[in-house]
Amino acid sequence: MQWNKNLRFATCILSVVMILSLPPGCKKSDGPVPAMAIPDSVTDIDGNVYHPVKIGIQVWLIENLRTTHYRNGDPIPEVPATSRWGRSDSGACCNYNNMMQNSLIYGKLYNWPAVHDQRNLCPAGWHVPDENEWATLVSFAGGETTAGGRLKEFGFSHWLAPNTAATNETGFTALPAGYRNDTGVFANMNRSAIFWSTTSYDPSHAWYHYTYYDYQVMFKDFYHNKAHGFSVRCIINE
Repeated sequence: MQWNKNLRFATCILSVVMILSLPPGCKKSDGPVPAMAIPDSVTDIDGNVYHPVKIGIQVWLIENLRTTHYRNGDPIPEVPATSRWGRSDSGACCNYNNMMQNSLIYGKLYNWPAVHDQRNLCPAGWHVPDENEWATLVSFAGGETTAGGRLKEFGFSHWLAPNTAATNETGFTALPAGYRNDTGVFANMNRSAIFWSTTSYDPSHAWYHYTYYDYQVMFKDFYHNKAHGFSVRCIINE
């Protein structure tokens, strides 16, 4: 009997030690993405390197996408000509003001057909977010009225002053890449960050989210048509 008691006691002690020695990723998670599943960096098909950040129950990349190929290797046509941008129903991308150095900092601008293409813009294991995923992010950042400030990069390295309420406390690091309209004109670099959603509003429009240098709001709209060029952020697959 004494031997059995000692055995049970030893077994309990061993169980406690094993639980305490588990690596962090094996302990209870506060969301659907285990800590061990989050890589230190992610590389797209072009070799561009991005860095993940966990925001609430989600994991996002903190850089804007800048690939020129879909995940399967097919090219995404780069369209520098003003006269050609906005005339195609197929996917397209460009650099702001057609200057490569802009894409190195701010990423490329993509039209919505490229965003919605089944070949996928994002690296393997990642995707362009839909409206439900954007809503989760904005809610975690305090709701539309304050989320812009909590998602924007802090300071004036890229944003114009006053960069209202920018704290980047989420780590999302929204950058003011501006946009390209459906006639091919570039606008608002250093003033606005505009991100596509994969959710369509109607045949000509899709949802997108944006914030400005002089607002703390994270706006949601569908006013601009699918031929516009906006930034793209990727979110991890659950």
